[in-house]
Parts: sequence; structure tokens; C-alpha cells
Amino acid sequence: MTTSTQSGTSARPSTAKIAVNFALVYVIWGSTYLGIRIADDSIRPFVLGAVRFITAGVLMLAWCRLARRRVTISASDAWRLAVIGVLLLTGGNTTLAWAELSVPSGLAALIVADTPLWVMILDWLFYRERLSARGLIGIGLGVLGMIVLLWPQLTAANTIGRRELIGAIALVCGSGSWALGSVLSRHWRLNVDPLVASGYEMTFSGIFNCALALLAGDFARSSWAPRSVGAVAYLIVFGSWIGFSAYIWLLGHVPTSKVATYAYVNPVIAVFLGWLVLRERVDGFVLAGTVVIIAAVALVNSAKVKDARADRGPLGEPELPACEQGAD
Repeated sequence: MTTSTQSGTSARPSTAKIAVNFALVYVIWGSTYLGIRIADDSIRPFVLGAVRFITAGVLMLAWCRLARRRVTISASDAWRLAVIGVLLLTGGNTTLAWAELSVPSGLAALIVADTPLWVMILDWLFYRERLSARGLIGIGLGVLGMIVLLWPQLTAANTIGRRELIGAIALVCGSGSWALGSVLSRHWRLNVDPLVASGYEMTFSGIFNCALALLAGDFARSSWAPRSVGAVAYLIVFGSWIGFSAYIWLLGHVPTSKVATYAYVNPVIAVFLGWLVLRERVDGFVLAGTVVIIAAVALVNSAKVKDARADRGPLGEPELPACEQGAD
């Protein structure tokens, strides 16, 4: 399930249209961390994941059917899409929602920004893709940035600091789950349209979240406050539909190395919105950790692009899975 660039086979779109789609991916995906934090106020994470992804997935599949895209899939593709969906959206996004019960949304976005480091490590472990010197430096910088970012929690003796540290550890594990789902989505060859695949991934994850919510009794512990319901609607419409559609469109018209720049911008947007709307703390550790982590991600992404071009020739562009990373 990969999406390759198609700019060589179609007319180049206007600069304004490209700019609008980049703005949608930059701002909307950066704002979803704030949306999740607001939804957490009254809706439990498993319930949030169930409602958000079942709604978004079923409606996306319905739209694909109306657009006459093929939505029937084989049993083999179905179980693979279920695995990828659960790893990406339950392991990644639902864990993010749980962690944001104790971790500020901006800090959560910065921790999740380390996901490309996980992808590089997993590619090396499972598929023996080579680790370049630039990539190794990026991984080292990412670890250093995480230590700087979490230093107040690592040295805190109070309950709030310990809760934030536990949430941060959960985010690191969730990023690993998202990275594994991304790696599998790139290496498993599925005969499914990317938008259809995403619809099934969201639906399968939503069903899995629903089962977990029932087992945990989370439906009884959730209330549907207007502010939280509005946040869920924003996540469905803007995060899962508009933002993702803009991302897919960019992959078809812009080199993937440029599309990947959203990974540097989203955390900055999330930190700013968390500070502006929720008055979340932005201290020297957050600022220093932001600089180091973004530099690490830039190194890792540029190393991946360089390696892919070396393997595919001077015109080769690396392919990205339908869902690379982020809160979407």
C-alpha cells in the first residue's frame, strides 16, 4: 500500500493550490494534538478512538464507493489492513489520547515527532535496510533531545511529574507502534486504493477500540460535553478527512521529501497552540528539546531520502505509506 509521485504524468498544479494543501497538512495535523486534549476532558480515550475512527472510516469508505473506487478487498488484504490500522491508530493515536490525560499536548507532539527514528530502526531490524552515518547521528540526537525534553519529569519527585513521565513513556511506546504500522504498510504489497485502505484501517481500529472501551467500561465513564463533542467532530472532519486528503494529494504532486517537512512543522504548531489556548508550559527545556528533536528528524528524513535515491538511481523518489506519522 504505497503512494508514489505522479507529477511526471500530469499537469503541474498551481503554486497557490500546492501552498493551500501544505498549509492544511501543517496547521491541521499540528492542531489535532490540541483537539485530542480537549476531547479528553470528558470522553475516555478508547471511546474517543471508537467514535472517531468508526465514523471517519465508514464515511470515507462510503465516499470511495460513491466515487466508484473499488472497495471490495480480499481476506488476505483485510487482515493486513486490520493489523496496520490497530498498530497505527489504536497503538499510536489512542495511546496518544491516553497519554494526553497527563502530558501537555505540545510536549506530546514533540515526543511523537521522534517517530521517524523508530521507523529507521525498525527498517534496519526487520528488513536490514542500511543505517547511514547521517541517520545514526539523527538517532543519537533524537535520544538526546528526548532526555532534554523530559529532564524536568525525570528529576521530579512529585506526583504530577511522575504521571507525566509515565505518559511520556507510553507515548514512546505508541510511537513505536505507529512506526511498526508504517513499516508494515510500506513493505506489505496490498492491491487496495490508498484512500480505501485508510478507510478500512480506521474502521478496523475503531471496532478494536470499541471492544476495548466495552471491556474497560469506558462508555459509562464518558460524558458528551459539547466542547469535547466539538473536538471529536473537528478531529473527524479536519484531521481524518481534510488533512489526510491534502496529504494524499501532495504525495501525488510534490516530491515526497518536501511533503515530509510536515514532520518538522507539526510539533511547533502543537506547542504554540497548547501555549496559546491551554496555557501549557513552554520553558527552556521545551525550547531546547524542540530544536534538537527537529534537527534529529531532519537528519533521519534526509538520510532516508539519500539512501532511497542511491538505491533507485538519480531520479528515484522514496515512497511513503498512506499514513506516515502524526496525530491526524
